[in-house]
Amino acid sequence: MAHHALSSQESYNPNHLLDILLGKMQLKNDAALSRMLEVAPPVISKIRHHRLPVGASLLIRMHEVTGMSIRDLRDLMGDRRTKYRLSDAQGRPKPEEKAAKEAAAQQAAQQQQAQPQDQSDASKSGNYAH
Repeated sequence: MAHHALSSQESYNPNHLLDILLGKMQLKNDAALSRMLEVAPPVISKIRHHRLPVGASLLIRMHEVTGMSIRDLRDLMGDRRTKYRLSDAQGRPKPEEKAAKEAAAQQAAQQQQAQPQDQSDASKSGNYAH
């Protein structure tokens, strides 16, 4: 059975979070909870059996439905991580995007330089092309 990375934390227990939500929203079972959160019932089952982590989108949906803060929801399931690690590469343009932007900027600069020359040539010869 595949466990996700958070399940290695001893304090991580999404069942506690789901049980609290059932009680807070006065629901009878996980099927009712899945309807309230607008997710498929197997999602709740997989979370209960540690086969699927509680994802960010589901946490946000829980926040919207219950009005509880994201921090409180994370605390209820035992997720005590205080930092979210982002890759250095996130947020940076990809090398090919950067190269394409630079090429477009150079091309625009060349067109701007060529435009005044074209206009001055046109003024010398009038409206007629020779």
